[in-house]
Amino acid sequence: ATCGHGCKYGECMGPNKCKCFPGFTGKTCNQDLNECGLKPRPCEHRCMNTHGSYKCYCLNGYMLMPDGTCASSRTCAMVNCQYGCEEVKGQVQCLCPSGGLQLGPNGRTCIDIDECSTGKAVCSYNRRCVNTFGSFYCKCQLGYELKYTSSRYSCVDVNECVTNTHRCNLHAECLNTQGSFQCKCKQGYRGSGFDCA
Repeated sequence: ATCGHGCKYGECMGPNKCKCFPGFTGKTCNQDLNECGLKPRPCEHRCMNTHGSYKCYCLNGYMLMPDGTCASSRTCAMVNCQYGCEEVKGQVQCLCPSGGLQLGPNGRTCIDIDECSTGKAVCSYNRRCVNTFGSFYCKCQLGYELKYTSSRYSCVDVNECVTNTHRCNLHAECLNTQGSFQCKCKQGYRGSGFDCA
């Protein structure tokens, strides 16, 4: 079985037929499946979609049970948690629906952890980290684009001279470089390459 465009988060099952891993969808399994939009809904109260998965959380005054349901709890109501709570050894603790969120100083609301600035996120050398609320993702560095080559996805240099996205002067030559480009004034002209006289 060969899949010309590959299966990013899945396996190739037949000619251009991908079987996606749980939590992913699309012809090449490159899209995150929003489980929160599925029928029947996977969570009783509230749902937060995450990359390849989802997290359930409860309304204030309810406690998240192991099976994902929400049980009414007077103790939770008193604590006034943003995303519901759990009881551990008789102690009430507020919950955050994602590992990329942490309890704020008040112990009730959740604040985002910027994985990109704390160094928790690890992206390969040619990718940059983009922080999202509760998570992060790795994007190609500027001057590179995601392409499917030799049976895998990788960040490939954009040739600005071919795609005509350079801003070189009419009297300059465009020279492609890794992740960027340079402009050089043609013979008989002088300047930066962006301005030639």
